[in-house]
Amino acid sequence: MKEIDPSRLELVLHPDPVLRRTAARVERFDGMLVKIAARMLDLMRQHKGIGLAAPQVGLSLRLFVFNVTGEPGDDCVCVNPELSELAGDVEGEEGCLSLPDVTVQMHRAATCLLHAQDLTGKTFERSGTELAARCWQHEMDHLNGKLIIDNMSEADKIANRRALKQLEGKPKKSAAR
Repeated sequence: MKEIDPSRLELVLHPDPVLRRTAARVERFDGMLVKIAARMLDLMRQHKGIGLAAPQVGLSLRLFVFNVTGEPGDDCVCVNPELSELAGDVEGEEGCLSLPDVTVQMHRAATCLLHAQDLTGKTFERSGTELAARCWQHEMDHLNGKLIIDNMSEADKIANRRALKQLEGKPKKSAAR
């Protein structure tokens, strides 16, 4: 990884171009990765989120963190994640830390299986339903350069018009890449 000061990482907002890139696979499992993940967890909690992907802090890496319960012991770091066995269909409202004040109705798989590596490179699997499955699909979209606004209904476009105009009119604040 390039020289990054994890303590300086901040939340990146739409329309920052890093949010539209396909993130690169993580190859090095070292102390820097641990510090980046810790900072991401801090930012996720600070902004009252349940998940945060590396592109949302300006890093084009296949990494996300999540905690859908809010309990300190339930923090999870997912390196090079993949999803499989997506099944069912559930519609629900989603927001995004990189799109403050924007909410969109999204169809997601009701269940899925998460395959990832931990901070040491060891692989693990988790099955998820409801909020966990939704969160993982949302974070995977970030790793593939997709945002919740990409497939908005006409009603969502109207409801979010003001918030999107404000975001798109703000100067870009980018973190280290």
